[in-house]
Amino acid sequence: MIIVCLVALNQIQLDVSPEDTCACFQCLKEHEEDPWFREHYRSPVPKLLSRGNSELSNETRNWWEKLQTGRTKENLSAVVDILFSLFPDGELYSDAGPQRCRTCAVVGNSGNLEGSHYGPLIDAHDFVIRMNRGPTAGFEKDVGSRTTHRALYPESAMDLDNSTHLVLVPFKIQDLQWLISIFTTKHITRTYFNVKPTINADRDKVMVLHPEFMKYVYESWLRKKGTYPSTGFMMLILSLHICDQVNVFGFGAREDGSWHHYYDKRYHVLLNGGKHRGSVEYNITVKLHQMNKIRMYKGW
Repeated sequence: MIIVCLVALNQIQLDVSPEDTCACFQCLKEHEEDPWFREHYRSPVPKLLSRGNSELSNETRNWWEKLQTGRTKENLSAVVDILFSLFPDGELYSDAGPQRCRTCAVVGNSGNLEGSHYGPLIDAHDFVIRMNRGPTAGFEKDVGSRTTHRALYPESAMDLDNSTHLVLVPFKIQDLQWLISIFTTKHITRTYFNVKPTINADRDKVMVLHPEFMKYVYESWLRKKGTYPSTGFMMLILSLHICDQVNVFGFGAREDGSWHHYYDKRYHVLLNGGKHRGSVEYNITVKLHQMNKIRMYKGW
């Protein structure tokens, strides 16, 4: 079954006409005219922060600052100047066209990955996007061994290898300052609890999710349900913007209905607990699958 899937994943059209939106067997952009998809998907939204797009509107700035406890008086422009003196500054992944077939695997941390044997299929993608501290060592058979992008924030940080892009999901200006600190002074050791003062990562592969993109996911896709989107759901929507085919693994419950991480059965996920509305995110993910915008692998 996996061999068949790998062949399908890598199959491309041999005769690509100028009207084709990508070189994949099936392209995500072919569905942009679908009314439901068009209602949610907004192409021009900035995805990754850069010096050139860092000036936030008052609306975005106010929404973003409300995510944190206690508003900050920090000068965002000053922080951005330091940020992009250290890390890459430029537009990325804007090379869509009839010659490109970029496949993305968005790998969540659900226990439904246990025994799935999805590892080789996940590793066959161009981009393998993981969230927070989801490990691969010891779980390669089910979750794969490659990671090209890992989305995290200070409170969920971990060491990365030099082949992995650190994708910071900034919930506050202090998160941007922490990113600077881990590569320089290493002086930030606490946010609302203790955080790593430094991690292993390649500074040339650092990316920062744009606050306006976070707000867009919250408003356009979640219709303001919950307080803000989960990291996994934001990476799923980001993949719709930067990839031509999107496959999703490790989202949702196990077949028996239990919700826990594949690497920690003691941690039970509250579907609608905390700041997120997991049921809303999951239903949208299923809807995207049913409408052939993505393919969702449940492990059973």
